[in-house]
Amino acid sequence: MPRENVNDLRAFIAVAQERNFTRAAARMGVSQSALSHTIRQLEDRLGVRLLTRTTRSVAPTEAGQRLLDGITPHFREIDAHVEALGALRDVPAGTVRLVSSDLGISQILWPKLIPFLKAHPDIRVEITQDNGLNDLVAEGYDAGVRRGEHLARDMISARIGPDLHYVVVAAPELFDRWPRPEHPRDLATLPCINFRLQSAGTNFAWEFREDDHILRLKVEGQLVFNNIFYCLEAALEGFGLTYMAADLAAPHLQAGRLVQVLDTYCPVWDGFHLYYPNRRQASPAFRAVLNALRHRG
Repeated sequence: MPRENVNDLRAFIAVAQERNFTRAAARMGVSQSALSHTIRQLEDRLGVRLLTRTTRSVAPTEAGQRLLDGITPHFREIDAHVEALGALRDVPAGTVRLVSSDLGISQILWPKLIPFLKAHPDIRVEITQDNGLNDLVAEGYDAGVRRGEHLARDMISARIGPDLHYVVVAAPELFDRWPRPEHPRDLATLPCINFRLQSAGTNFAWEFREDDHILRLKVEGQLVFNNIFYCLEAALEGFGLTYMAADLAAPHLQAGRLVQVLDTYCPVWDGFHLYYPNRRQASPAFRAVLNALRHRG
């Protein structure tokens, strides 16, 4: 196969995975116009439309999806073998692509990667924030971050953080206008700040423990965000109660900017794990990142 055909196929994979020409161009290190021209040439050469383009999104056509499913595993194998040559180097090198929630990035990935990346300048890490349950293989990631109870059975996982204690918090002045909840079901009549799971298209259910039972409640309120830090900001401004990891709320609880309610019902869940597909040969760079992220508490 001519070299330009290989490069064109890599360009197609990038656009189909990113579903966005701007992000794909940044990933490939080319201009958006050059990437668009490459895709048009590939479609002309193959005689089929590979991508459906609108002003807001890009998605593979039926032919494009068949091509993507067929060639992506082969390119991934090639990349793995090339990166495995790094084992012959004195230090690991290469790119590791991770996807994680906003909380996983701020609480786990970034604090641990700061010293690691300073010590390993030849390793490049790409981190995508996404609060959904991602398909790593289809989206081209090396690994993702999820809470332990959300791990897929066909994935390998490694614990990278401690257990997560979730709490319900609000600004103290909220209770000048509203009664404090005594039971999780009281939240149905109180203003709550929701966290939206974009991939599922629904708001995150607030989870509580009562004796041996799990209560999963849908709450209502004026505000919904898909970023937990905006939920925190809105709670600090007195817009309602919100549900989040205790570590995120802790500084504000200690300073009196927030108060905690429903303490006896708030659960402790399995902490964050790094999950990844079973590969015959993980790259030295990925193994180094995994080792740096492992929880040793």
